[in-house]
Amino acid sequence: MANEERGSADGNLNVIKIALAGNPNCGKTTLFNQLTGSNQYVGNWPGVTVEKKEGKIKNKFGLEMSIIDLPGIYSLSPYSPEEIVTRNCLLHDNPQVIIDIVDATNIERNLYLTTQIAELGRPMVIALNMIDMLEKNGDTIDEKLLEKELGIPVVPISASKNIGIEALIEKTVELAKASKYVPVKNIYSKSVNNVLLDIEDALEEVKQSKYHRKRWTAVKLFEGDSVTWNHYDFTKEQREHIISHIEEVNSSKNIDREMIIADERYKYICAITSRAVHKNHDPCKLTVSDKIDRIATNKYLAIPLFLVTMFLVFAITFGPIGNFLRDGAEWLISDLLAGGLTTFLHNVNASEWAESLVIDGIIGGVGSVISFLPQIVLLFTLLSLLEDSGYMARAAFIMDKLLRCIGLSGRAFVPMLMGFGCTVPAVMGTRILESEKDKKLTILITPFMSCSAKMPVYLLMVSMFFKDSGPLVIFGIYILGVVIAVLTALLFKSTVLKGKNSPFVMELPPYRLPSAKTLLLHIWERVRDFLVRAGTVLMGASILIWFLQSFNFSLQMVESDESILASIGMLIAPVFTLCGFGDWRASVSLVTGIAAKESVASTMAVLYGGSLTGAFSTLSAFSFLVFVLLYTPCVAALTAMRKEFGSRKWMAVSVVYQLAVAWIMSFAVFQIGSLFI
Repeated sequence: MANEERGSADGNLNVIKIALAGNPNCGKTTLFNQLTGSNQYVGNWPGVTVEKKEGKIKNKFGLEMSIIDLPGIYSLSPYSPEEIVTRNCLLHDNPQVIIDIVDATNIERNLYLTTQIAELGRPMVIALNMIDMLEKNGDTIDEKLLEKELGIPVVPISASKNIGIEALIEKTVELAKASKYVPVKNIYSKSVNNVLLDIEDALEEVKQSKYHRKRWTAVKLFEGDSVTWNHYDFTKEQREHIISHIEEVNSSKNIDREMIIADERYKYICAITSRAVHKNHDPCKLTVSDKIDRIATNKYLAIPLFLVTMFLVFAITFGPIGNFLRDGAEWLISDLLAGGLTTFLHNVNASEWAESLVIDGIIGGVGSVISFLPQIVLLFTLLSLLEDSGYMARAAFIMDKLLRCIGLSGRAFVPMLMGFGCTVPAVMGTRILESEKDKKLTILITPFMSCSAKMPVYLLMVSMFFKDSGPLVIFGIYILGVVIAVLTALLFKSTVLKGKNSPFVMELPPYRLPSAKTLLLHIWERVRDFLVRAGTVLMGASILIWFLQSFNFSLQMVESDESILASIGMLIAPVFTLCGFGDWRASVSLVTGIAAKESVASTMAVLYGGSLTGAFSTLSAFSFLVFVLLYTPCVAALTAMRKEFGSRKWMAVSVVYQLAVAWIMSFAVFQIGSLFI
């Protein structure tokens, strides 16, 4: 048994498998990015990583390592989705070394998970992260003493500043090559330890427990972990013997069995930290974060402050600063690029259709969307600053009470907020929700959070019809999406998704000055995604739309009203007549938006050219914006929804509901607005 187990642990030393584990917001993903050169999303709030991610590196000796970034957890109990993912990886994927990332500024809480991982008996090293922040606070940790007391190697690092990373890699490789299971240190009182030893003896008899994790298994059985109990085929006598011993300790201590283990863990941790950690700051003194939170999380000021903050973001993005940047981009594309290409095509005697394809199709479609890129970058920058500073974690906290009114916990605010960037990761982010009801409800309402792909459509319409009130109109559109999401949650909560609210506990990270590198990576990832879509989906859609609106079924070049596209669009257009935009060109634009929402703007630019203001009134333009906000998300988002729902039925319900809501709201806006305008 032992030899079999050792072979499994040794694995293939040509590729060392390393798992990164730790609490939420302890710097795992930052370390993962430093180790692998990856650009995974990093945020100053818990719950950013919702699934394991893998990357590979080679050290200076050519040894290959596979690094697994696991979701942040507080314990190895299988209660939440992220706990299940992390637990299954540590138990069943056989990582040769576990790097336990510990936040040096909050070491007592972080070591709780460390003591659990140590009981697996696997080779592990503690990466004592944020050591720079610890020193800034005036505190110190005796790493050697900590290492001696825990019996686990400790390497101080700062993942964000790339300090100690080489030493961590060297220690990890050393442990992998040694391939020794770590002797499990007893951290419990005599009475509890005796019961655990009895359970370990029983595990030997059933011959199902791998020798190196007997202590971990015994602790889980003591705690009453149902998954672990169901895994072992104890006889009736063995089961009764184990339970009777546990109940003896339980009655003598007069607290719940899980609390007994937790209490003894913390006693052990406190004994170690009292000797190894030296705090030179006054723990009663308010920190900068505490002082800011007196206002940012104030009972009366928090929500107004949040709304004002978001309005300022939109005012900067869509006001004079953003408009100046957009005008510059438009000049580069429309005047310089398009003008230069037109002259070039004339000089080479290009055919009429070739000139139309390049100028009207490609430049008119893709170029019109790219001209809004500076404003989109500005919006991403401002939102990333708020996220990385730690403010958005406060937003989730202050929204908890409001979300409870609609049947959700504040934890749902995290994926909802991610929806303002892209619906796909937002839907995937619902995995952090423990309740199936919360998960389904959040997936249903997340598409109403206006994703960044809709921004080119808003900017196109605002630049034409709402020049003096652009920030207010777009802010209103975003707020409308939130209001519809709230009403949707209330509807489904009171009908098909009834259930109790899940409790919400969230760690508020300290406020931090955003890292310039992290900020630039955030922006680059989003800009790159935008440009890739512009060069693929939008380019293809623009060329296809140009072809269909330039030729008839006999492939003769005709006016757009006689084209193939017009024939198709006129079949759909009547559906939107009562909404104020029963023009076949608007209808076709909305259909292309199912592939990618940016396609709506590029299609409109190709089909309307400079005649957009003649096709819409101010009211019908706003009605159109409302429909774009609320109707079905793109194919990629629908695929993610199908996966997370685990059901085509729920995805279909979502699509039908969103289309119905979009049409009803656009109809209401146009018809009611017509009474006053």
